[in-house]
Amino acid sequence: MNTPVLISVAQTGKLLLAFGLLFPAPGKATDSSIQWGQWRGPQATGVAPKANPPIEWSEKNNIRWKTRLPGLGHSSPVVWGDLVFVTTAEKKGLQKPFNGVMPEGAHNNMDPLFDYQFAVLAIDRSTGQVAWRRTVASRQPHQSTHESATWASNSPVTDGEHVISFFGSNGLYCLDTSGRLVWERDLGDMEVKHGHGEGASPVLHGETVLVNWDHEADSFVVALDKRTGKELWRQPRNEVTSWATPIIVTHNGQAQAVVSGTRRVRAYDLKTGVVIWEAGGLPGNVVASPVAGGGMVFAAGSYEKQTLLAIRLDGAKGDLTDGKQIAWRKNRKTPYVPSPLLYDGWLYYLRHYQGVLSRVNASTGNEPDGPFRLGTIFNVYSSPVAAANRIYVTDRNGKTLVISSDAKPNALALNELDDRFSASAALSGDAIFLRGENYLYCISEKKE
Repeated sequence: MNTPVLISVAQTGKLLLAFGLLFPAPGKATDSSIQWGQWRGPQATGVAPKANPPIEWSEKNNIRWKTRLPGLGHSSPVVWGDLVFVTTAEKKGLQKPFNGVMPEGAHNNMDPLFDYQFAVLAIDRSTGQVAWRRTVASRQPHQSTHESATWASNSPVTDGEHVISFFGSNGLYCLDTSGRLVWERDLGDMEVKHGHGEGASPVLHGETVLVNWDHEADSFVVALDKRTGKELWRQPRNEVTSWATPIIVTHNGQAQAVVSGTRRVRAYDLKTGVVIWEAGGLPGNVVASPVAGGGMVFAAGSYEKQTLLAIRLDGAKGDLTDGKQIAWRKNRKTPYVPSPLLYDGWLYYLRHYQGVLSRVNASTGNEPDGPFRLGTIFNVYSSPVAAANRIYVTDRNGKTLVISSDAKPNALALNELDDRFSASAALSGDAIFLRGENYLYCISEKKE
């Protein structure tokens, strides 16, 4: 296997050496920190604190199983116990006319010329066999989507009892882990900017499901009871289309739902929906979701302009835009599609969706070294993940670069699979789960 070399953008030509490390064994299956129940993992930071996935793999090496998936989806897998959950949208029947309205500014779009079955699949973690499939809806989508998107791009979330699957305009569904439908909700039809598809994932915290519904009409954020689907509260949002998934941050005993948007990053009281604080400064077309840790929230975007805000939660109330709660900010090399990774006090993020990685001190914003060019890694839609002192970056062409989390990251391996990847990886135990356009891979080191 050819191991790549990371080159510091500031010190082009300087080679960084790779070396091996020893790692702790994964935790017990009953330990919630070893599950990957939501997009971005148990801490919503991209980190699996007790996982120990392989460093190297290929189509012939360290593949425990490889399961062909029906239909198409860019939703990321989630893992709980013995099951891996994925969603998909599968064409059914004969081609039919599409009579939807072409949104202003649409380009490189795909029209839905078929009915689609919107389905949730549970896959046995050990064997890769489909344990069950539940088709929750079958219909022709009302709007086109971008050629790089799908009609199943929202990732599911699970607590080991419920599986919440969101297909945007095509419904929100709660199943139990045997595939039985518990409840469903129709939140309406989104009018997405340029018709470029839907993608924000639901969030599950305690007894509450949270959904961000930002689009070109009446935007809102809504909280529902996870057991019944009953609406707990709904707050209108003065926002346009975004694709950002909310996060839940508990600070001083108060659970806050933090949602990025074009006009404002806002924190809502999870119990009441009341806005606690807000801050302006992000660009339009917000895709990257925020991350939080150490009493701070980090929100970023990179479309018309480049912005990253580091927001201090102590004393955060009201409008923080020009206040002291903005601990630091960046206006260069910020992420567009991939969300930041927060790992061991360091914030990692890619420039736009390119293979240039910044590593900054989360408390101060200082960047002692880098940014680093990631060799042949480019066109990255999936968000970076981390475990066992390693960082994994997967691009759309099937390559995953594994690097160390040192001050000057070392390239450990460059792995390649025969598929295309836009979904983010899930890390659990000794495995990494990668969802491609054709297959779901379970990658785990083979025991001698």
